[in-house]
Amino acid sequence: MLYTPPCPTQTMASGSAPTADDPVSTPGSRHLQPPAMDTVLFDLDGTLLDTAPDLIGAANALLSEHARPQLPPGYYASVVSHGSAAMIARSFDLAPNDPRMEPLRQRFLALYRDRVSELTRPFDGIPALLDSLDAAGLRWGVVTNKPGWLTEPLLRDLDLARRAACIVSGDSVQHRKPDPRPVTHACELLDIAPEQAVVVGDARRDVSAGRLAGTATVVALFGYITGEDRPTYWGADGLIGHPGELTRWLTLPSPR
Repeated sequence: MLYTPPCPTQTMASGSAPTADDPVSTPGSRHLQPPAMDTVLFDLDGTLLDTAPDLIGAANALLSEHARPQLPPGYYASVVSHGSAAMIARSFDLAPNDPRMEPLRQRFLALYRDRVSELTRPFDGIPALLDSLDAAGLRWGVVTNKPGWLTEPLLRDLDLARRAACIVSGDSVQHRKPDPRPVTHACELLDIAPEQAVVVGDARRDVSAGRLAGTATVVALFGYITGEDRPTYWGADGLIGHPGELTRWLTLPSPR
């Protein structure tokens, strides 16, 4: 069964005014003008790719190995983008310091690696967006907390690794988002100033990393955002409900 990300309680397209009950902690939206803005740095899980079906499949396979019933996709809605420990904690109702956590987490990762691209696909609108970026001569890359031994085969399987200008995984540098250094490292790999890039992600950590690194930031509301999240508080430069909306930030023709 495919996981359908829940709709956020509030959405805001770039440039739209927030409601009085949900203020935005940013000084205001800015439109991103090439050639100064020529690079898009995507988060992976919940932004570039819908990886939830395979993550949930691995979690349920692990439950089956322990003679436990499988859980419905919606049960994982609030944790699916927060890493393997969060998935195990939800699956087995464990505290982070439980001694059973690490063996279960390692087994979960092994099961997930075996099915890393079985059901995972780009979100609707992402292929057209990437085509538009390529056609316009803009570069795009990936900055994710997912470890490289999972990130790289996944992107290769979906024929995206060869197209990405850079791939920064969770173990590429010693720190992970929300630390800015993965974003800074991506800019260094591409030999650009942070002001030339926009970070697109579906979690507060993506916005924090981009802002601290000095890039523009856009929230992907189509990703793994739950009703408990408040993305208009994150301080991003804009929020988009569909990948194609990014093109107006970059003054590109809209994807067909």
